[in-house]
Amino acid sequence: MDKRKLMLLVGALIVALGTAFAARSLFVGAGTPQAAAAAQVPMGAKVLVAQRALPIGTIITADSINFQAWPEDMVKDVYFVEGEADMQKLLGTVVRNPITAGEPLTKGNLVAPGDRGFLAAALGAGMRAVTISVSARTGVAGFVFPGDYVDLVLTQTVQGGGGVDGGALRTSETIMKNMRVLATDQSTEQEMVEGKTRVRAFSTVTVEVTPKMAEKIAVAQTLGTISLSLRSIADNAAELEQAIASGDVKIPSGLSKQQEEALIKQAMKRPIESAGTSFVTGGDVSRFSRKNAAPSAAKLAAAMASPVNAGPSMSGPTMSLPTPPAPKGPMVRVSRGKEVENVTLETK
Repeated sequence: MDKRKLMLLVGALIVALGTAFAARSLFVGAGTPQAAAAAQVPMGAKVLVAQRALPIGTIITADSINFQAWPEDMVKDVYFVEGEADMQKLLGTVVRNPITAGEPLTKGNLVAPGDRGFLAAALGAGMRAVTISVSARTGVAGFVFPGDYVDLVLTQTVQGGGGVDGGALRTSETIMKNMRVLATDQSTEQEMVEGKTRVRAFSTVTVEVTPKMAEKIAVAQTLGTISLSLRSIADNAAELEQAIASGDVKIPSGLSKQQEEALIKQAMKRPIESAGTSFVTGGDVSRFSRKNAAPSAAKLAAAMASPVNAGPSMSGPTMSLPTPPAPKGPMVRVSRGKEVENVTLETK
């Protein structure tokens, strides 16, 4: 190879390398200002955003919201800004419109206790609110607050439903379980006095139930006295395990851990309509009320067999057939074709 061709080849290589470096510098130089501009976006005040998805009816808690820096030109007047919003007043409010995770909360998305539409927003989908009249004795002496869960106990006197003598049957039974308390009287939140919860008597309590349970409670209030029975938090977990074991609550396979926990929490909060209600009668409580207890099977059978309770025979009077007269002499069987006849020969 001569020197001229070698010089041309080296020159072409130098030009190619120079072009490559120039192109690289061009692209790098164009991207750097964009990155710098993105990093220099001015951030404004911190606004309140949702930590997770908040569907309609969700009660705001401390772990569901948090303040986060927001672009200055995107901060709106309807946002809750740090330093201006009172977190203590926001806790316990209810979500009126669905909010996605990371979305800023607005003043129109939340409804506070006492505001118009709060109770309707606090109800779950397909649920109803029912008010029950109580007293200090039947209302756990005022130690029931909004957010607690209670059972309903119906006490009644059944006239003519007692023993064989027809005495009244006094009975008490649990008819509803695990109902969420929405309000006591017209208050939907706990009253605080010097940092302590104030216990006060109330005359009505509003609970969350299904439509069918609402109908049964309306009838139960006309039958007798309804008392509240405050539930322990541990009872929900135990009854949920029983419901899962019996198949009443089914958890689909393939769910993530978060989805499974959300489904379990929802199942723990569902009201229960007692199918096999637990009950006691006066005879179970006091030996002096034995006559007010339902009769046992043995006593009932003895009462039905007594002459007083014995009624006319279902078969009616017995009918006797006439007895044929005894033959007076020997008998002869006479056959005429297919007919056979017995003929008595009379003797002189």
